Amino acid sequence: MEKFANLAKIITILCASIITVCCLTYNYNTSPVSKDDSVKVFEVKQNSTYISIASDLKENNLIRSEFFYKLYIKINKPTGLQVGTYNLSEDMSVKEITELLSKGSNYNPDIIKITFPEGKQIKQIAEIIAEKTNHTQEEVIAQVSDKEYIKTLIEKYWFLTDDILNSKIYYPLEGYLFPDTYEFINKNVDIKTIIETMLNQMDKKLTPLKEEIEQNKYSIHQIVTLASMIQSEGNNVDDFKNMASVFLTRLDKGMKLQMCSSAYYGDKKIMGRDTFGTSYLKSNPYNTYVINGIPVGPISNPGIDAIEAVLKPNKNDYLYFASSKDMNIYYSKTLSEHESTIAKLKKAGNWYGS
Repeated sequence: MEKFANLAKIITILCASIITVCCLTYNYNTSPVSKDDSVKVFEVKQNSTYISIASDLKENNLIRSEFFYKLYIKINKPTGLQVGTYNLSEDMSVKEITELLSKGSNYNPDIIKITFPEGKQIKQIAEIIAEKTNHTQEEVIAQVSDKEYIKTLIEKYWFLTDDILNSKIYYPLEGYLFPDTYEFINKNVDIKTIIETMLNQMDKKLTPLKEEIEQNKYSIHQIVTLASMIQSEGNNVDDFKNMASVFLTRLDKGMKLQMCSSAYYGDKKIMGRDTFGTSYLKSNPYNTYVINGIPVGPISNPGIDAIEAVLKPNKNDYLYFASSKDMNIYYSKTLSEHESTIAKLKKAGNWYGS
């Protein structure tokens, strides 16, 4: 009986493994081909079916696999394929493509897509908008700096508070323009439309967390500020949660946060682009090497993972972390352990300051 029981366990594990691999393979092959959001014009002709357009979708590099695309169609049985011309892109999943094809043509020869990566500063967002639209970087900066306009936004969005009107803040909306990919009607899209589309997305992301945010010991402005530093320093969700723990523990102990990213921003520099130099020595309301506590405002525009990390950090005793050139994060509980880690990284030529 024991042999049969062990055999049953082996068969169960084997079946579970096969199912897991199949699911992962299916999910991968129906996911977006790439992160490229460039618009591709795709035509669905009369008498076409979801199956018959598979080869055309593959030829345009809009799907990873004809087989898994057809499998998706057979499993989900989408209906109502609409004849017409569509704006599709490689960053769309099979699900997104089929849903769009069932709604009807969205074709617009002038439509533009703008992607704002996580962790970008207002200055960088303005550069991206200037590249994609008929507006200049200076025009964008002027709009996001317009205090009267900012006041109207505070009235409209619950997560924007009077804290952003602090005269020491470089850009009032820094931290609140949600990083994502957006579509706009053409290159003449109004700057306010872009701003408020990003704020609408921020609203959509934050509203489910509203109760948690209101119950937190820190204000929404402070939460977003911490998240912006986490976004600038970390590489993944686990990093974000560990860093959040470090930040919150140091704050509880009355320790300075001492984050390079805040010193860069306070010195009006961009990480990865400008030389750090003596930025950490300069006194300003952002530099956490100088000030105690949380900076006056966000230093970048974080994604939802970084914001959630502040609300739900990992539980650990870390007080320090060091980032290496190869993008790894090393955590330490004591200063001596932290200094030893840095010494090893320097010796290996894997330290930013070396």
